[in-house]
Amino acid sequence: MTAAPSLSVLASGLVCGVGLTAAESCTAIRCNINNFQETRFIGRGGDWIVGSEVTLEEPWRGLAKLARMAARAVTECLAATAPLPPDRVPVLLAVAEPERPGRPEGLDRLIFELMEQVLGHKLHPHSRILPQGRIGGAVALLGARRMLVEGSHPRIVVAGVDSLLSGPALMAWQDADRLLTRDNSNGFIPGEAAGAVLLAPHTEDAAADLLIRGFGFAKEPAPLGSGKPLRAEGLVQAIRAALAEADLPLHACDARITDASGEQYRFKEAALALTRLLRERKPRFDLWHLADCTGEVGAATVPAMLAYLLAGARGDYLPGPALLGHLGDDGERRAAFIAQAMVPQALALEAQAQSRFEAKRRGMVA
Repeated sequence: MTAAPSLSVLASGLVCGVGLTAAESCTAIRCNINNFQETRFIGRGGDWIVGSEVTLEEPWRGLAKLARMAARAVTECLAATAPLPPDRVPVLLAVAEPERPGRPEGLDRLIFELMEQVLGHKLHPHSRILPQGRIGGAVALLGARRMLVEGSHPRIVVAGVDSLLSGPALMAWQDADRLLTRDNSNGFIPGEAAGAVLLAPHTEDAAADLLIRGFGFAKEPAPLGSGKPLRAEGLVQAIRAALAEADLPLHACDARITDASGEQYRFKEAALALTRLLRERKPRFDLWHLADCTGEVGAATVPAMLAYLLAGARGDYLPGPALLGHLGDDGERRAAFIAQAMVPQALALEAQAQSRFEAKRRGMVA
């Protein structure tokens, strides 16, 4: 199968509970630092709900805070577009799905207007909102690839912003027993974040530290709360499609990065998918989940993943060049992507690991 066109990740921005820039946030995440603190909301048992809050210059809330977080992350990316003016770069922004509890009123209609006030310039007319929650970042990547391959734009920013720290949202998840509390270990810590990545079409003569080589999408017949037996059908199909686009086998990937944020369902789904797909023994196959440091960040998940992988590629601390990312929403939609670090040390690590693995298969190494 012919590999799909690759995308170059040129820059990133990340605002979350552990940092206001990509450099700050990714360094904190690598050091396993979190900012989990008691919020101003009280749970059913009388305890304060714990969350990961972004601290800005002023105590903005709701839509005003989302717009400022998104503008800050996008600004980091747009700084790398020179000599192309920032207003010539479309922004594809993932936000919370319409049915999400606690979603700010007028989010889709007002957030670009508020962002433009903060940025000090108009956004490109082809910029658009994707109100699809956690999966929206992956859908935005697919749309960005189509626009870049068509040649209509030389650069595109894919971004996401979300906050789960509102009263209605927290009460809804608490009523569904989905928050991590003293009495419930099968839950997540709510957070808020904005992430962004600057993308360009990949060419052989262009320097890039991180590529996105393939995507996959599918539907899960046994979503969370359905009561149906989980076999990870949707995630398996999504990963297979991403691997096919990248023209890679699963055992060639060096680590996984996922949206798992504390609930058992996500970890079980990831384990089942791995069991069904991996046909070659791997002595190590790390599973990274940024929510350990940022909390659950909804629509900002995919840009945050890519920001961390880009930092790892540039810092040469990835275990190898090929990375598998996968995620899903609370419904049936699942997505996966394959990223590749283009750093000499990472490529050398991959070659060494593959050589050792082949030697063991031939019985040459004990």
